[in-house]
Amino acid sequence: MHPTQVTPRARPFDPEPMAHWLVNAHAKRQPFARAPKAIRARTAQEACAVQQSFVNMKSLHCGPAVGWKIALSTPVMQRMVGLEAPVAARLHQKQMVSAPAQTVLSSYTRLIVEFEIAVRLSRDLNAQSNPHTAASVREAVGFVAPAIELADDRRAVYPEMHDKGLELLADNAWNEGVILGPEVALSQVLSCSSVLGEQDGLANLVGSVFLNGQTIGAGVGADLMGHPLQALAWLANAANHRGESLKRGQLCILGSLVSSQFPNIHDRFRFELLGFAPIELSVV
Repeated sequence: MHPTQVTPRARPFDPEPMAHWLVNAHAKRQPFARAPKAIRARTAQEACAVQQSFVNMKSLHCGPAVGWKIALSTPVMQRMVGLEAPVAARLHQKQMVSAPAQTVLSSYTRLIVEFEIAVRLSRDLNAQSNPHTAASVREAVGFVAPAIELADDRRAVYPEMHDKGLELLADNAWNEGVILGPEVALSQVLSCSSVLGEQDGLANLVGSVFLNGQTIGAGVGADLMGHPLQALAWLANAANHRGESLKRGQLCILGSLVSSQFPNIHDRFRFELLGFAPIELSVV
């Protein structure tokens, strides 16, 4: 009889080294890239752990995490980075400002601007026996607002992103801030249903984007995973899967209604969401 062979147990994954590597990469404005193999997250669960560590470190300068975002909400975007689902990321208190606003282009390695529907929660969305659905999260939405997200892709080479989805997830989905328009109570938004042509006006909310006075794109709420509330339900379930939950008072941005924009200096963006005051961003 041969002696039993015992395979040494692999060490549990430590997210701190990769999180520190990300902090250093941002500080040095290094191009977006895969982390060194020895510290690299290998699963979505490990990448989420890195993201949490990275967010904790970033909070020292950018304030606590006070909201959530969805990235890669379409299958096309997911396939581009080698993932099969969207990713969730956090929003920091000091990086959330009211519109109108301006940002300095040279503050970013490469700035991305996106145009989103935001919701403010009126109650917690804790884990429950059944997954959250669009119907079950509706009562948790207190306010709706237009929002512009600022992100920094650090000069990512998009044709080479096919194996970097976990790096994107770990890197807090590139978020660098949110410009928020005036918030309107959900009940008031839904009262526009006769104008929008359906019982639930959220799906048909039209958002139009203007660059330097010229129209560059438009979208509707249904572009966000079929319905903004469906996107919110996905986000709530993703947070619960991590052992967290969306909390009352938090802001959630649910995905861009038009293609991401790569601005130049002196560009001025205007985002008009039907029924809301327009919001503007100037790039200087």
